Amino acid sequence: MLYIGVDLGTSAVKLLLMDEKGRIQNVVSKEYPLFFPHPGWSEQNPQDWFTETMAGLKELLKDADKSQVAGLSFGGQMHGLVILDEKDEVIRPAILWNDGRTYEECDYLNNVIGKEKLSAYTANISFTGFTAPKLLWVKNKEPENFARIKKIMLPKDYLAYMLTGIHCTDVSDASGMLLFDVKNRCWSKEMCDICSVQEEQLAKIYESYECVGCLKPEIAKELGVPETVKVAAGAGDNAAAAVGTGTVGDGRCNISLGTSGTVFIASKNFGVDKYNALHSFAHADGTYHLMGCMLSAASCNKWWMDDIIGTKDYGKEQENIEKLGENHVYFLPYLMGERSPHNNPNARGTFVGMTMDTSRADMTQAVLEGVAFALRDSLEVAKSLGIHIERTKICGGGAKSPLWRRIIANVLNLKVDILESEEGPAMGGAMLAAVACGEYASVEDAAEKLVKVVDTVEPEPELAAKYEERYAQFKEIYPALKPVFELIK
Repeated sequence: MLYIGVDLGTSAVKLLLMDEKGRIQNVVSKEYPLFFPHPGWSEQNPQDWFTETMAGLKELLKDADKSQVAGLSFGGQMHGLVILDEKDEVIRPAILWNDGRTYEECDYLNNVIGKEKLSAYTANISFTGFTAPKLLWVKNKEPENFARIKKIMLPKDYLAYMLTGIHCTDVSDASGMLLFDVKNRCWSKEMCDICSVQEEQLAKIYESYECVGCLKPEIAKELGVPETVKVAAGAGDNAAAAVGTGTVGDGRCNISLGTSGTVFIASKNFGVDKYNALHSFAHADGTYHLMGCMLSAASCNKWWMDDIIGTKDYGKEQENIEKLGENHVYFLPYLMGERSPHNNPNARGTFVGMTMDTSRADMTQAVLEGVAFALRDSLEVAKSLGIHIERTKICGGGAKSPLWRRIIANVLNLKVDILESEEGPAMGGAMLAAVACGEYASVEDAAEKLVKVVDTVEPEPELAAKYEERYAQFKEIYPALKPVFELIK
């Protein structure tokens, strides 16, 4: 049988076709535009997602035995706000995860309603990217649109609706809305009241691996697949990527070096750190996870390479980096502000420590190390909760760099496992579809059978000790500069 994973990203939808043994048959990617109508705003047209997904599915299945397609599921960009009217038509462009317009609403939620109440209701506090403050923004700034809302959806769930006709969401993606009671895996009545939302305006909640229904007959006919194709609820992109890397089961860890960066820790038990520095979300395997999310990770290196020094040859730039653990230049990777653990949209990217003998390689090294140090900030919060981690998987575009993997292993002092095949949320989506169809007994069963580690980067004691000293210095820089960031915002 064949299973489809759909990864609805910020710049493109990636579609993956997998057989029951986990062998990848085809991968297709389709781009769509991103709109910035005002500084700090970020929007997309949900119809573009559906149009490109349908085009991508046709290309994906072009040479496949379509009669063997059994299931489909999703990974998707989280937190985006899609609102539908009574005819299930999109009211306004989707407001995305990286949109920063909601600082007033976040201030209201965190400081008027109060962080303690938010954490009690949802296990999280408000961040500008979350969905609830976006709803309040629409209520405050576009009341005529707010009055028309019949359904509130997340990006991947809009795709699921267009394919099945069913309004659904899953526990992992819903966890990032600030409307969801993570501990009890249900909508929070208190948060609905605070945001003037009726529960019937929200989608029905499923576990990520549960079947929500089948393809609409007309969709199945257009794609040339059976009407019996099951659609599973899917997961938010980080939870789906964690499934795809086998980060399921208590204490497993995955680091993602994508546009944003994450430290993702699976846990069988629900937990919240006292400062809400990490997100506490439901996991796609039926348990929970903690996640530290930095807004700029591999995108910092892309910015430095493409826009500042003007090269696309990333590997060549890294060839000149030799003295790891001895760099006196530091880089704060806060080009988009920062989420975990600082929750400060006013934080900025900063180089510190340059002298007349600082080289181009030193600066490049500082960028790679700065991202690693910022990931360690989140790992330290997890450690404070008594979570003991010895190894991690790694995924994302930045993970293709052997040098960066080595830096990560030594800065975090963790064994870093390299996977045979790393296809991120699309692979996770296909695995969730296979579980929904009964191909595997559980998400953990699928991960155990399909995910293969082919190499491990071990920390080097001497280098890890050097980085321990460097990290102690790095973590003093942000507190010292925080007042300056408030002045220059």
